[in-house]
Amino acid sequence: MLDRHVHTLIGLGPRPVGSPANQQAADYIRATFRAAGLDVEEQPYACTAWEQDFIRLEQEGEQLDAAANAFSLPCDVTAPVISAGTIAQLEAVSARGKILLLYGDLARAPLSAKSWFLKDERDDHIIQLLEQIQPAALLAPPTSTVYYGHLTEDWELDLPAATVPQAVARRLMQNADSAAHLCIAARKIPAMAQNIVARTHGVFEKRIVVCAHFDTKINTPGASDNGGGAAALLALAERLSKWEAGVDLEFVAFNSEEYLPIGDDEYVRRGEAYFPSIRCAINMDGIGAMLAANSLTAIATPEEMEQAIRHVAAEFPGVQWVEPWPESNHSTFSFRGIPAVALSSVGARGLAHSTADTIDVMSADKLEEAVALVERLIQIIVAKA
Repeated sequence: MLDRHVHTLIGLGPRPVGSPANQQAADYIRATFRAAGLDVEEQPYACTAWEQDFIRLEQEGEQLDAAANAFSLPCDVTAPVISAGTIAQLEAVSARGKILLLYGDLARAPLSAKSWFLKDERDDHIIQLLEQIQPAALLAPPTSTVYYGHLTEDWELDLPAATVPQAVARRLMQNADSAAHLCIAARKIPAMAQNIVARTHGVFEKRIVVCAHFDTKINTPGASDNGGGAAALLALAERLSKWEAGVDLEFVAFNSEEYLPIGDDEYVRRGEAYFPSIRCAINMDGIGAMLAANSLTAIATPEEMEQAIRHVAAEFPGVQWVEPWPESNHSTFSFRGIPAVALSSVGARGLAHSTADTIDVMSADKLEEAVALVERLIQIIVAKA
């Protein structure tokens, strides 16, 4: 069944929040939970979807490679290209009506969404500057991260924006006196999305949450990020649906993890009253890549629980213990003082958020390893609950 879940979810292709493929994934997850005999809750919420028809970037009659950033506004502009590589340059630049090319320190990492709770002061300052100077459009090379990154991907940021290869960025800078033509045909669309939550039948006062997100970035089929995690969640729900060991189990398929965690916000809004009953949350995000090692860490766990989790990890020689990291759904719990365990992988460079994250990179054995690890973790956490 795990293999079928993997192929079904990844076979849908990119599943960005609010898209038809995202809804198909939600439908499949709901049906699987129900077939396992679990109590299922849908948690719908409003979101912003995004569609594009095409992008065209030209200079001196030559068409140049470019990819529209998620949630870019449409544009059709012919203007000089002006560039900035530092915050000081951005503060001094006069970019109104021009195409602004960011590089260097300004393009080293994707800018946080305006409403993201982990946004730092640097990102906030850059975003404010961009809104103040009002360029006609924004360009940048891929961010200097281990995955392919667009600099902007925020539905609240009203700018036309695109990503260009480094060679194109250099050409534009070298020919700054020649106007460039950028046309982006795209649109933001009001849409609905939902988390799908399944539970055993609620006869106990304690619970363990197992979760994974099923949405993707716009440009990737999201095999390791996070088709594998979502498939493992479904397999665990099927295997543990008859669980009766003194603790209820809750299986949460989160939506909208990739751009802004509004799925987490909706989950908290509906369920925070029962958070004191949660003994631990186990999140799977980025597991199962063939050329990577599954990884494990614990956050906000009491010392005795963490030591027990470390002992479990030692039973799996292919799993590596890593330092805590915040960028996924487990933070919804750990930031509220609930013990959390996060499974991911080490060594899957270049896969997350990229077109290369396809079914071919996945390992059935590593996914089974992750599922077996979570089953053992649940047993140990129940014993400590």
